[in-house]
Amino acid sequence: MEGLIGKKVGMTQVYDADGVRTCVTVIEVGPCPVVQLKTTEKDGYVAAQLGFGEQKVKRLSKAVAGHLKKTGGQEGGLKVLKEFAPDAGEEVKVGDVLTVSNFEGVKYVDVTGVTKGKGFAGVIKRYGFAGGNMTHGGHSKRRTGGLAARDLPGWIEKGKKMPGHMGAVTRTTTNLEVVAVRPEDNALLVKGSIPGARNGIVFVRKSLRNNVKKGAK
Repeated sequence: MEGLIGKKVGMTQVYDADGVRTCVTVIEVGPCPVVQLKTTEKDGYVAAQLGFGEQKVKRLSKAVAGHLKKTGGQEGGLKVLKEFAPDAGEEVKVGDVLTVSNFEGVKYVDVTGVTKGKGFAGVIKRYGFAGGNMTHGGHSKRRTGGLAARDLPGWIEKGKKMPGHMGAVTRTTTNLEVVAVRPEDNALLVKGSIPGARNGIVFVRKSLRNNVKKGAK
């Protein structure tokens, strides 16, 4: 499978056979039951809808609860549903359960998550602006500065960097090295950090850049 759904557990450190320490992020990947299959004939593309995390049925929306009941791929409720494309030649069916073993032999992965929310922030914290003079009579110490032209266009352009809500956006960290795959713990250890806070939902995919075979287009 192209990827699986997981949960960020936290960061720790591991040592290799030579005693070299590596900082890693522990991700709980799977188990992910197959809820629904998408086919070219019916949907126009091929994919498998996977679920992750237990949830009480009464806490689900009627649409999601009805969808799970109709597909029959999961008796209880699921917190997250996400579609992934199967690998070439891979065959799965509704009811199959995919685990972290899907990443055995994979050297690099891409991880997508929602970053930590920082609340309202000014341009210095949000974008790294230098700010104005702190001395010598400066009156624009942490302000934004000029925003719009006096003449045409005469308004603030779309996308202007200004104070506002910082964080809580979807980001992807690519080419993370896989340090270890531990099926007995449903754990995937990747080198470095990933987006989001502890217990946040993440989507782990096989890296498109470093896992492509040499010579393939």
